This record gives sequence, C-alpha cells and structure tokens, in this order.
Amino acid sequence: MRPLKIPWIHHDSHQSFYRTPFGAVTCQHRVSFGLSVEDGEEEIYQVALRLWTDQEGEKLLSMRLVESINNQQIYRLVFDLPSYPCLVWYYFIITTNTSTYYYGNNPHQQGGIGQVYLYQPPAYQITVHKENSLVPSWFKSSVMYQIFVDRFFNGSEDGRIMNPKPGAYLYSDWNATPSYIRDQKTGAIVQYDFFGGNLAGVIKKLPYLQSLGINLIYLNPIFESSSNHKYDTADYKKIDPMYGDHEAFQSLCEEAEKLGISIILDGVFSHTGSDSIYFNKNGNYPGLGAYQSTVSPYYPWYRFEVYPDQYDCWWGIDTMPNTNETEPTFQGFIIHDEDSVLQHWMDSGAKGWRLDVADELPGSFIKALRKRMKEIYPESILIGEVWEDASHKISHGESREYLLGEELDSIMNYPFRHILLDFILGHFNSKEVHQAFMCLYENYPRHHFYATMNLIGSHDVPRILTLLGDAPPESSLSKEEQGLYRLSPEQKKKALKRLTLLSLVQMTFPGVPCIYYGDEAGVEGYSDPLNRRTYPWGREDQVLLTWYRKIIEIRRQYDALSTGDWISLPIHEDIYGYMRCIECQRDIFGENKKNNRIFVFINRSLHQEIPLTIDVASFGDQPWMDILHDSHEFSVLDSKLNISLKPLEGKIIVQKL
Repeated sequence: MRPLKIPWIHHDSHQSFYRTPFGAVTCQHRVSFGLSVEDGEEEIYQVALRLWTDQEGEKLLSMRLVESINNQQIYRLVFDLPSYPCLVWYYFIITTNTSTYYYGNNPHQQGGIGQVYLYQPPAYQITVHKENSLVPSWFKSSVMYQIFVDRFFNGSEDGRIMNPKPGAYLYSDWNATPSYIRDQKTGAIVQYDFFGGNLAGVIKKLPYLQSLGINLIYLNPIFESSSNHKYDTADYKKIDPMYGDHEAFQSLCEEAEKLGISIILDGVFSHTGSDSIYFNKNGNYPGLGAYQSTVSPYYPWYRFEVYPDQYDCWWGIDTMPNTNETEPTFQGFIIHDEDSVLQHWMDSGAKGWRLDVADELPGSFIKALRKRMKEIYPESILIGEVWEDASHKISHGESREYLLGEELDSIMNYPFRHILLDFILGHFNSKEVHQAFMCLYENYPRHHFYATMNLIGSHDVPRILTLLGDAPPESSLSKEEQGLYRLSPEQKKKALKRLTLLSLVQMTFPGVPCIYYGDEAGVEGYSDPLNRRTYPWGREDQVLLTWYRKIIEIRRQYDALSTGDWISLPIHEDIYGYMRCIECQRDIFGENKKNNRIFVFINRSLHQEIPLTIDVASFGDQPWMDILHDSHEFSVLDSKLNISLKPLEGKIIVQKL
C-alpha cells in the first residue's frame, strides 16, 4: 500500500491573498486570513485558526471553505483584532481523516511563507498598536550624527583640557591611542584617560556638520561623572565641567538651531554612578548619599542586599548601582517635578532623548517619561537602546511594549547593521537579507519602521571600517596588538569600497541614518576603547568624506528616499536592492511630497560584474538615470531596464519623470 500524500498547505503573511492588511495594524482593525490546501488523498475534516494574546488567552476559530482554484481549496476567516495594544499570535490546524497537521511560521520566525509541522509550530505575529501615536514627521527626514564628546574636538581657545579630574590621565597628543588603566588583579578601571573634547568643540564644528548634511546630533552622556564615557552619572542637572557648563549647552542648542540642527541627549536612568550626589560612596559630595545613611532622601532609589556594601548594580559593576525606577521620588526627580531632569534640559534646548539600556527600564517608567516629554514638547523624540527586533522583545521576564504606541518613537536599529554586515561579508545571500528586512517591516508599525535609528557604527561595537577590511578576529589579538593594528593598504581599499555600499543603503533605506563620529573620515578600531578614538581632524580620508556628503545630499534631494514606499528586491545572490517611490504626490504617510521612482542596488561580489534585467512595464517607457555616475541614462527596451554592476559597486537609478 503506497503512503498517503501529505496535503500541500500554504500561507504567506506577506501576500494580501493570505493576510490583509499587511504587517502591523491599529487596534480593532479587521484582518482577513487565508489558507490554501491542495487536494490529496486525505479528507479534510476541519481547518481552524488558533489565535491568542497574552492578555486574553486563545481562541480556536473554524475557517470556511470559500472557493477552489486549480486543485487548491481556499479557506478564509475574518477577525476583529483587540481594542487594546498587544501582540496577536496565530497558526493553523488542519484535521484530516488520518492526521492532524499544523501550519505555522518558518523555523527562523521571519514571517512570509511558513511550514507544515506535525506538532505545535512557531506562531505568526501581528503587532496591534494605538492609532494616534505617530512619530513626528521632522524626525523621519533627518540625518543623525553621534558624538562621543571627549573624543570629538577641543574648542578651548588655548587648547587646554578644561577642569581635569583628580588623578585623570590627560593626553597631550590628540592622535594617541585610548586605553583603560586597570587594576592587574581585579580588572577594575583605576584611572580614566581624557583627550579634552568639549561642548565648545561641538559648537565650533557645527559648520562642518551642516556641510555634511546633518540636522540632528545625538550626544553620548554629557552630565557630570567620574568617567570619560559618562554612563555613571554623578549629577543629572550639571554638565560635566570638563565639557563646559549649562550656558555652554544652551549655546550649543541655540547655535545648532540657527543651522537647522537639533540636539538629543543620552538619558542614563537605569543606574547612576557610585561616585554621585545620590549614592556618594566615595564621600566626594556634600550631604548624605544612599551609601552613607538609610535616612538619605536617595536611599529608596537603590536596592541594598546587605547595607551598605552589597547592592544591586548594573551587570555586577559596583561603580554603577542600579536605580529603583518605580520609586516615586526617583520618578518625580527624573520626570514629574516642576524642575525635573526632563524639564530642565528640554527647557534648555534638548529636542529628545536616547534611553540607555531601555531593556533595564520598566515599561511604566518609559510610558511616564514619554508622556511628560510630549507634554513639554509634542515634537520631541524618544529613542531606545534595543539590540534585537523591538516588537517582541522580552527582558527580565517582561514582554516589552516599545512599539505599541505609549513608549518609544524610535529604536537603535542594530538588526539593520547585523543584516548588512552579514550580507557584505558573505554570511547572508540577498534572499536572506530580504527575509530579515521583511520580518522587521512586517512586525514594526509603519511609522516606526520609517523612524528606526539606522546605524552601522556606534560606541558599543568595533569600527565598521575595521570589520569591512577583514581584520583578524578581535579575540585572536592581545589588547596591545589590537591597539597597534591597522588595515593594510589593500585591506583598507576593500573596506572603503564596502563602506560606500553600506552607507549607500543607509542613506536610501527607510529610517533615520545615524553616522558615528569619524566613520565618515575613515577611523579604524576594535571594541571599546579603540572604537572611541579621536576624530582625525586634518587627517580625514577626503575621498570617503566627499562620498558621504554626496550620498547625504542625494537623500535630502529625493523625498522618496525618506518616506517613499519601499519594495525589497533580492534580485541576485550577490546583489541586494529595493525600490523607493512616491506616486500621486503623496508619501506613505499621506503627506504632500514630490513624485520619484528610484532603484537602489549594491553588488557585494569582490570580482564579478553582474548584469541585471528589470521589468519596468508598469512604469512607462521614460528613461532612467544613474545619478551616482555622471547621470548616465538607461533606455527602456521592450519594457525592460538593463543595467550592470561592477564588483563592489552600487547604483541609484532614478526615472526621469
């Protein structure tokens, strides 16, 4: 007796035939689900949709056979989503006369085409978000620049380092290699090194940033602390004296605004420094800190296990005691008081905040902070440090609600960086890139997908140029070897070509591109502290710098590259691309913008020139123009656009309308 044929079952969450509307939806929206089952030797008894939320539990809903198409039985169901923000999960159960089959998400849980299982499968996700929680339009069209202040520029008139800290190591050579001076036994940092960058230096370099095309600056922490990185806050309401003072910050905001540039601050609220007004472990501040007395007003801000020397701290680092963010006096100080930290700095000119380690902050704290921010300045921006898909992040056993409408406007898009690096270094092919990006596109509310902070470098990862030059793995080198390592001329040539491809995508992809200071100038380096080298003033890679100016100008020139529709095109194993377009003078958010049709392609191959043929029948026969290469024109022949990409080449092809 021959074996029974397993029914061919299909659902694709990216296709409107199987699920509509696509992707994340607003509360109470109606969603149509479809499933096709091929006729086989087994008799179908029932097709059901198992659907659930964490709040209400599961529903098992019978689907109705609505039509037969080419030996396919089509089952459908329409469902009204919950009235509250949440994640809805679903998969299908197919019962036959002999077996029970399950159809769920693919093993990578990336949405789109799923898979048949004989057991409970991974579920598909629908993000259900509040309707009126949109990200301000100005942000979605921004180009951001991240500055680690100590390493950017010293703007003091005499060139001296301002107000050095006792025991600090001060460099006399701006181009020296940064290093941590640690205790040989414990590994603890015993002396911080400083180069002398300050807010006056940022002010002096505003014309440079304007010439680059920047209209938004994100500053790493600038409040008083004992370290060079400032993630161990000592006083939330005081600029670190090595950087300047309150007047210097106000001047920065005022001068930046004159040039059309906004300022966002780094909010480090999950922990403070142990050497701070609030904890005061070292006794360097007047008054009683939490470490010194249980009657200190700051004592409830911390969690002591055995008072005073055993306390909850960030990743076990005892110089960074964790705060109790739900403590009313702490929330009042940061958020609600008349002169709260939020109010103080936003009144001084800050247009938003980046939340350090958002995973460590309770959702209630983020909700309260965002609500107060929007009351102070409705167009302000709240960005969260999240390293994964932020739509279904779980931290400390809590399902996070970053993108459901009451918390973040934007997130640091580390998945974007990971996907592109894996592609350019040969770990992903273009189809895998497509699937990974489509997963984010499906899971993120549209206004969030177009507002993600798209980075390829930051203070927490090795310099992008070092990675793109195929440098030896960091773990294979000693700390001394890492500090001395530089790419060879041949490695650097390859790295620079690859960086032009990544930055080309960064500046033409939905979201807000963010340049980590010095990446545009050719800075190299492994992980912290080597990724925090000084900006190489006077030693910039001028070819790379010219490229960045060009590609940023192109982004600003074409509305479609900010808020136009996005269609992913995995057209060849080594070529990834997409289309950006605006039709009928309306962008994807319904705002009045210029019509554009644009193709973007990058070829990651080191040696192969690859020809492409693109069907453009639906776009008319107007010619297309390569705006990166002397506006070379391509004619449309038989509704086809024929182009070719050389090794490590990118193209932006714009239709002449």
